[in-house]
Parts: sequence; structure tokens; C-alpha cells
Amino acid sequence: MEKINIPHLSQFTIAQKLNLMEAIWDALTIDEKTLESPAWHEDILRDRKKALAAGKITISDWEEAKDRIRKNISCE
Repeated sequence: MEKINIPHLSQFTIAQKLNLMEAIWDALTIDEKTLESPAWHEDILRDRKKALAAGKITISDWEEAKDRIRKNISCE
């Protein structure tokens, strides 16, 4: 596979880089059936489900989580 060079990527702000990553992820997930998760993902998900059931962690709405991430890294 040919490496893709994005000119001036180092000059992008963190917010721009995150937007680019989100756009790439959206493009990857258009056809979810072609996206295969590695086996270790199942282990992580199982551990997180156990932690959630035990009250050790909580979940957030994705939009709320993105807002919190943006605020924590001072993108906005």
C-alpha cells in the first residue's frame, strides 16, 4: 500500500487533526461489514462491560464525550 502524504499536516491545529481523524473514521465505517475488529477488542469490551456492571465506570453520550474531549485539549 502506498503511503499517503498530507502536506503541512504538522501545521494543522489539534481541532483540525481531530476533524480529519473523524472524517477518516466516518469513511471507514460506511460499510461496517468490511471492517474487521482484531480479536483483542473482544477482551477489552468484555472487561469494560464487567467494570460498567460493577459501577467502576460510567458511559457518556458520544456527542457529550466529544465536547468534553475538545474542552480538555483546548480545541475550542
